[in-house]
Amino acid sequence: MAFDVDLFVIGGGSGGVRAARMAASTGARVALAEESRMGGTCVIRGCVPKKLMVFASQFSEVHETSLRYGWTFGEGTFDWRSFRGHLHAELDRLEGIYRKLLDGAGVRIHDARATVEDPHTVRLSTGEAVTAAHILIATGGRPNRPEIPCAGMAMVSDDVFLMEELPKTILIVGGGYIACEMAGILNGLGVQVTQIYRGAQILRGFDEEARGLVAESMREKGIDLHTGTDVKMMGPPETDFDMPAGEPLVMQDEVRRRGPVKVKTTLGGEKVYDAVLFATGRDPNSAGLGLEALGLELGRGGHIPVDEYSQTKVPSIYAIGDVTGRPALTPVAIRDAMAFARTVFEGQPTPVDHAMIPSAIFTQPEYGAVGLTEEQARHQEPIEVYATSFRPMRTAFAGRPDRVLMKLIVSQATRRVLGCHIVAPEAGEMIQLAGVALKMGATKEDFDRTVAVHPTMAEEIVTLRTPVRRG
Repeated sequence: MAFDVDLFVIGGGSGGVRAARMAASTGARVALAEESRMGGTCVIRGCVPKKLMVFASQFSEVHETSLRYGWTFGEGTFDWRSFRGHLHAELDRLEGIYRKLLDGAGVRIHDARATVEDPHTVRLSTGEAVTAAHILIATGGRPNRPEIPCAGMAMVSDDVFLMEELPKTILIVGGGYIACEMAGILNGLGVQVTQIYRGAQILRGFDEEARGLVAESMREKGIDLHTGTDVKMMGPPETDFDMPAGEPLVMQDEVRRRGPVKVKTTLGGEKVYDAVLFATGRDPNSAGLGLEALGLELGRGGHIPVDEYSQTKVPSIYAIGDVTGRPALTPVAIRDAMAFARTVFEGQPTPVDHAMIPSAIFTQPEYGAVGLTEEQARHQEPIEVYATSFRPMRTAFAGRPDRVLMKLIVSQATRRVLGCHIVAPEAGEMIQLAGVALKMGATKEDFDRTVAVHPTMAEEIVTLRTPVRRG
């Protein structure tokens, strides 16, 4: 059978674009459909605008710190509208680059929603049908919004970058990396931030000691952080949460009104906030793609099940990135895309490799991690833990209470470093290099043989000599 294209990619995010370009470079005929903006979550609604907001928020501490170093600057004010204009201009520029890269590779772009009609046919929202030898789903994920009355009054992470004005007060619901990053950002921009999380500690799944220091630092910076609580009810400021049972709330679920929101928590407290942000996880963008009609059952939470080569149970259909339930990180989606292209279009079967993935949470201070947490490693085998926490020179001199953490988890049997955790300014930059060492199988003695760079925070990683605990 003759197909219109060799590959049809659904999704124009980092993974989809990389796969399309790599496939096209082999001479394959490639088409790609994106219903929103080219660049996907990372470029338009995630990593890039988030990191730029982190940078903006950190300038709020410059005045206080500079005084101790002998400089005098004006107090300064933050202009959200000015920053927002520059931010969106930059996102427009990056989207343009993505389009040029695809166009330059010869990829045909469809600005439309695409669904799968059969194993070799994609139906576009324009009505056009395109046949393909292979179909790749790279639709990513979307923010989760809890199913409670009036939840539509709250923002999700996508909405933060579109705000017309900064709220004076905000309630952030959630304890994951997005919630904690946004809490730090908005706090740094002058917003009075309250954050609540239903669990016992923020950043579930990360190292206990590291997440504890992040939480402590957030509170020291003025974030009103509460764990063990969640939103019970919410509505417009005039809502009476004590109304008789069975009476509807003032505003229905489907109505989305921005403005002050009254919130009642599971601990019984009631308060009105200028804005509420739900950062309660992300769901895969798999709904409505037509996969179930092909006999392709979705996994827990809507993830598309794939094998180590990103192939689904339908041989002609593949999926990569967040929609598969793999680690929801842009570099993972890109690696998945590269492995897919090599497997299908370069004749080099390449399984994806998700071992020892470094990651960074852009809280303030940042948290970088690679490998196992202390708790995971202790459950696996006998370990030694090397750790130190101290006040870094730069902020200690300025009289600030900031603390950093450097931590290595080591196998007693093999001496391999199983995990590295850093809570410090620029931890993301440091953990990238530590990730190389751990991926290569470095031992504690390899770290010990490395000469320190002095004076730096990172030198503590190679000067830790005595374990603080074993187990």
